[in-house]
Amino acid sequence: MTESPAATVTNVLLCGIGGQGVLTAAELLAQAAVAAGHDAKKTEVAGMAQRGGVVTSHLRFGPRVLAPAIPDGEADLLLGFEAAEALRWIGQLRRTGKAVVNGLRVKPPVVHQGLFDYPEDPIGMIRAVGVEVRVVEAWDIADSLGNHRLMNTVMLGAVSDLLPLSADDLRERVVAVFRARKPALADLNARAFDAGRAAVTAAPEPVAAG
Repeated sequence: MTESPAATVTNVLLCGIGGQGVLTAAELLAQAAVAAGHDAKKTEVAGMAQRGGVVTSHLRFGPRVLAPAIPDGEADLLLGFEAAEALRWIGQLRRTGKAVVNGLRVKPPVVHQGLFDYPEDPIGMIRAVGVEVRVVEAWDIADSLGNHRLMNTVMLGAVSDLLPLSADDLRERVVAVFRARKPALADLNARAFDAGRAAVTAAPEPVAAG
């Protein structure tokens, strides 16, 4: 059995650090893809159990997907929740891939211990290799809404118009999950999604898979 041609599968790589809601965001994207009629598979790696550890998730969706891991260098879209982590994984993007990156910079324990240096300008370094990157200040937006835990919803809003999925359907998926689990947060997450979407002021074309 062979997998669908690469051109029909969209590969999304999410990365960040523990406590940012990376895995929740990946699950919500997967649910939206399935609701839209796609086959979807994802896998994830948490480098440390503690908050602050490296977290990545691979999401692949299309008519037919057999393997959850994105092949090296074939990500269509990178969703970076922390600037240096986005830089770390930028090599996984294909030549035509795009990146949406949170401007937040968080120095991990290994930097504070003097074992590694934090890059001076991670987003500038991403742009220097020719990657199209859109920056969203998700932490600041979430702070303005009164809850930093909204950051992952802000990021979903920021990436929503770059996906071959309906942005409105993704928004409704996010709101529905909170309406079912934490009703008091449903409207707030809707506002966070809208704020993230508005923060990406350009009107980009959806990512072309493959």
